[in-house]
Parts: sequence; structure tokens; C-alpha cells
Amino acid sequence: MASRGKATILDIARKAGVSKSTVSLVLQGSTLIRPGTASRVRKAIEEVGYVYNRGAANLRKAHSNVVGMVINDLTNPFFAELAVGMERVFQSAGIVPFIANTAENPVRQGEVLKSLLEQGVSGLIVSPAHGTLPDAFERIRSGGTPIIFVMRRLAESRVPVVAPDNPWGAFLATSHLIGKGHRRIAFLGGFPDMVVYHERVGGYREALAAHGIAAAEALIIQGDTNRKGGMSAIETALAFNPAPTAAMCFNDAVAFGAMTGLRKRGMEPGGDFAIVGFDDVAEAQHYMPPLTSVAVDTAGLGERAAHMMLNMIRAGTTRAGNHIGAISLIVRDSCGPDVTETRRSA
Repeated sequence: MASRGKATILDIARKAGVSKSTVSLVLQGSTLIRPGTASRVRKAIEEVGYVYNRGAANLRKAHSNVVGMVINDLTNPFFAELAVGMERVFQSAGIVPFIANTAENPVRQGEVLKSLLEQGVSGLIVSPAHGTLPDAFERIRSGGTPIIFVMRRLAESRVPVVAPDNPWGAFLATSHLIGKGHRRIAFLGGFPDMVVYHERVGGYREALAAHGIAAAEALIIQGDTNRKGGMSAIETALAFNPAPTAAMCFNDAVAFGAMTGLRKRGMEPGGDFAIVGFDDVAEAQHYMPPLTSVAVDTAGLGERAAHMMLNMIRAGTTRAGNHIGAISLIVRDSCGPDVTETRRSA
């Protein structure tokens, strides 16, 4: 771009009271900007004497309507379903979604974010990798790029979040197991430096307390939030004496891993040991046995995140309110009653 009198996009943004990204979208003729805002920006352009070099801008136009979707684990079917919901909204709005998998690696996440920002993305929707520090996102946000967190939030971060009601979901799931007669209930998966871990463990603790059951700290077993982590966690749980008879799992992926681990020990999920997951991915109802799980409106959360991002881009803001989605417990065959007392009496 070239300018008269060295006027810049930043000069226009200050004059119009909007972000640099909003000015860029107006210069590109984007329909994402409200007419009143666009008119104010065009007036500021005239007043500062800015000259737009459209030829140079066209070299970057392929990136002007791109939103980055940076996901911590696309091998988890939940996040694939979430991405589909976001993508559907963006495509109908003429936005090109760019999906990247960070595989729970903060270093890889940083590389992806750097690349997307260099390409001039209009916004970022991120499910932060385990171990992410909030500083990088605050710097991006202060630079004017809209960011939304999905499913996971970072402690003390001001980035808006779209997530399910984690405490209530874990409370319902744990209460269901208690209603089945279980008293030694493990919590499997997740790490203490994850906000969502504390939310779900908190709901688990509250359910135990509400039914007069003391939480056994040893039965809150940390681990990776995937199938491998579930297999490892169930091995740890079953090594206790007495062993737990049921488990509330961090997510469905951990639950599937735990069910595999039970079978390796000759135990049948649902019959010998009760399992409840969280997310209710499509695979849950087809698993053997079908998995009881906390149902999250996955596609709906993805769509809500996408609509929030479009509104932020149109308004030229990095601010938005959080959205906490409703949940429900879907009861299937993976959580039968406590059979240990029956076996002892027999």
C-alpha cells in the first residue's frame, strides 16, 4: 500500500475509532462490516488523505476472509464434530476456515498461531493445548485480532469462552453412579493446570458431598485426555484395595480407553465396573456396551462460537460475553449397579 502524507491504516483506525482489522475489511469491500461503521471508516480515509493501493492488496486478498480454527486434538471425535459446526456457519458467511491440529503441543500451537497471524487472519477460534500460557493470547488480543476459546479456558484470561456447563455435567454423572449404589467412584483423566479439569472434578466432588460420601483423593487420577490416558488411569484405579467400582471420566475418549483397559483385565464394562463419559460423541451410542455420557450440543457450541466470531469481526472488537451451553445425561448400558456386595454375600 502507498499513502499520501504518510497516512496509515492505524491513522484511519484512530480517526474512526475502530480496529486496524476493521479498516482493512472496509478497504477490501468486505460485507462483514456494518454499513454505519463502513461509512465512518470511509469518511476517516478521506480526512487523513489515505490512498489505497488495490493492486498490492489483491496479493493478500486470499487471506482477508480467513478464520483460524486451532484445535488441541482432532483425533478426539468431539473436536471434529465441533469443527464441523463452526465450518458450516463460516462457509455460509463466505469465510474460509483454516483448521489446524496442535496435538496438545504448546510449541506447535505457537507455530500455527504465528503462521496464521502472518497471513492476516480475521480471527482465531482456539481450544488451547495442555500447558498453554495465557500471555501469548493476551498479546494477540491486545493487537486487535479477535480470539474465542472453545471448550477450554485459561486461568485469568479475558478471552471469551464457549463451553458446556462442566460442573453441572460432572455432578449429574456422579450422582447417577451414586444412585446405582456405587460409593467408591474414581475420577479419571485431565490435569490440575486445566481449568476444565477443576470444573469437572469440582462437580464430581460436589455430588459426593451432597450424598454424604467422603472423596478419596487417591481416586482422582490424573492423566492424558485420550484413550491411552484412560487405559493407564483405569490400571491405576484397579490397583487400589479396595478398588473403586465405578468411574466418572474426564471425557468420552478417556472412557473408551478405560473400557478397553477393563476388558484387558477380563472385566466387563457396565457389568463388573460402571463407566460414565463426558461429551456424548457419536461413537458413544454405538460402542459396546453403549456409553453413558454427559451430552453436549457439540455442533451447537461450534455454531455459537462461529457466530460470536462473525459478530466480533463485524464490530471490530475483541470483546464478547462467554457462552455456557446446557448439558444432559444420556443413560446407556455402561453404568450398571455396584455388584461387589452381591458377590461378597454369595
